[in-house]
Amino acid sequence: MLTQEIKIVMVGTTHPGNIGAAARAMHTMCFSRLALVDPQCDIDAVAYARASGADHILDDCQFHDGLADAIADCNCVVATSARRRSLSWPESDPRGIAEWLQQQAAGSRAAIVFGPEHSGLSNDELQLCNRMVVIPTNPEFGSLNVAAAIQILCYQIFAHQHASNPVEEAEPQEPRANSAEVESFFSHLQQNLERSGFLDPQKPGQIMQRLRRLYLRSDLTRNEINILRGTLSAFDRRLER
Repeated sequence: MLTQEIKIVMVGTTHPGNIGAAARAMHTMCFSRLALVDPQCDIDAVAYARASGADHILDDCQFHDGLADAIADCNCVVATSARRRSLSWPESDPRGIAEWLQQQAAGSRAAIVFGPEHSGLSNDELQLCNRMVVIPTNPEFGSLNVAAAIQILCYQIFAHQHASNPVEEAEPQEPRANSAEVESFFSHLQQNLERSGFLDPQKPGQIMQRLRRLYLRSDLTRNEINILRGTLSAFDRRLER
């Protein structure tokens, strides 16, 4: 997977300097696609100053109200996190994520998602992602600036892509489902489970979170999503009768 096919997504960013520094980090590693989700600041003179010449990335930056919209066109979505979660998620370090992205079919699109500086991604945002990457840090001081984290991930992917013996990209057998298609399936699945009585909407527990984890780590293709949706539609017709 080429760096041009990978989108850097920053959620709830609070300081323009971090946006500019992220653009600089991206440009040095041949990344160009930046998306901001619900930014809490403007792209101002401070951002352009910190970009140090990577102005085109800021000029072409995309803005979104929510994460689901920002990643809707992506087939592979990686969440960054500095902490472990109560419900474990498929996890890797930066090198492992670089290898995983390189193994994806040619033509796939990916996103690497970074949360707000003070809190990171929420559990709901994490559930929109296929994988989670954790950057190893000093266990006694794990405070890593978001732009620095972006630099680390971009470098690792760039270095892996330009290694002397890169992994050859596999020809796509079936197109991967994108995030919007996967989210439509999850909505359909939840409606079906509630209608059947299996899932109590008042006391859902972690059933949907666990089902998300199961299906997301399967790297579903578009054809597989269509089969699953067809199965749910058959259940719908049975319930209606």
